[in-house]
Amino acid sequence: MNKTELIEAIATRSNTTKAQTTAMLNGLIEVIQANMANGDNVQLVGFGTFSVSDRAGREGRNPATGESMTIPAKKVLKFKPGAALS
Repeated sequence: MNKTELIEAIATRSNTTKAQTTAMLNGLIEVIQANMANGDNVQLVGFGTFSVSDRAGREGRNPATGESMTIPAKKVLKFKPGAALS
C-alpha cells in the first residue's frame, strides 16, 4: 500500500474527503518527523513506538576493493510494534 492508497482507505472509513485526509496524514507525518528530529519518542498505544537511537562508529570494509574504512556514528530510527499490532 502506498500513500495514495492509504489516503483513499482512510477517507472511505472516516467519511472525509481525500483533501481533508491528505492534510491530516501530512500533519501527522510532520509532527512525527519533528519529534524524531528532536530525539523524542513517539508512542501510539496499540500501534507502536518510534524512537531514535545512537549507532556507534565502527570499522568496515569496502566490498568492491576490500579496503578498510571508517563508518561514522549516526542516529538511527527504530520502530517497535505494540502488542495489538504484533
